[in-house]
Amino acid sequence: MTGGGPTTGTGSRTARPAGRHGLLVELPDAEHTAAFHAEVLRRRAAGSLPPVTDVVPGARTVLLDGVPDPQALARGVADWEVPPVTDDTGDVLEIPVRYDGPDLADVAALWGVGPDEVGALHGFHTFRVAFCGFAPGFGYLTGLPPHLHVPRRSTPRTRVPAGAVALAGPYSAVYPRATPGGWQLIGTMSDPRPLWDPARKPPALLMPGTRVRFVTADDDGTESTTADGTRAEAGA
Repeated sequence: MTGGGPTTGTGSRTARPAGRHGLLVELPDAEHTAAFHAEVLRRRAAGSLPPVTDVVPGARTVLLDGVPDPQALARGVADWEVPPVTDDTGDVLEIPVRYDGPDLADVAALWGVGPDEVGALHGFHTFRVAFCGFAPGFGYLTGLPPHLHVPRRSTPRTRVPAGAVALAGPYSAVYPRATPGGWQLIGTMSDPRPLWDPARKPPALLMPGTRVRFVTADDDGTESTTADGTRAEAGA
C-alpha cells in the first residue's frame, strides 16, 4: 500500500514512499527502469546506499524495501545521475534451445522469414532479464528489436510445458513450470538446470539484470550453435 508521504520526481522518475519502509520509484520505460535498477545495485554494493533489504524491479518500477527513511531516500533519488545500461558488460548466460515450438511457423510469418530462420534471428540478440513475475523463476527478457515484437496468442493455452521458450510483445521468456499461458511458443529449453530451485542461492536462474543468449541446440542437447556458428557446451 502506498504511504501518504510526499512524492519526489524528476523528468524521468518519480519516487514515493510505499508503506512504512518502502520506496516505489516509477520510471517512464524499460530502458530507464533497467538503468535505475543497475544504479541501485551499484550503490548498494559500494556502500553508498542506505540499508535496503530488498530491491524488486518491475516493468516500469523499482521497489526498495526495508528503507529506514523512505522520504529522505526519495529526495536523494531525485538527484541521482543514472547512466544508461550497456549490453556489452557482464557475463552472459547461454540457454540452449531446440526451435521446435508449435507457434514457430506463425512467428516466422510475422517476421517475414522461414521457420528455419527463427532460431538464428532469436539467437542473434543478447537479452537482459528486466524483471521476474507471473511464476517463480519466470524472467521477462528484453532485447528484441521492435520489428521482431509479436502479439500474444488470441486464445491462451490451458497448459504450456515447462521449458517452453516463448515470445510476447517486447519480451522473451522460458516457462519454469507447466502453467497456462498465452505467449507464442517457438522452442524448448534443452538445459538440465531448473529455472527455479528453492535449494539454490539465488533460487532463480534468471535474476533481474542477467544477460542471456539463446543458442540453437543439437538434437541430443549436448552441444549448441550460436548465431555466429561457434560451438558451445549446452548448459555452459
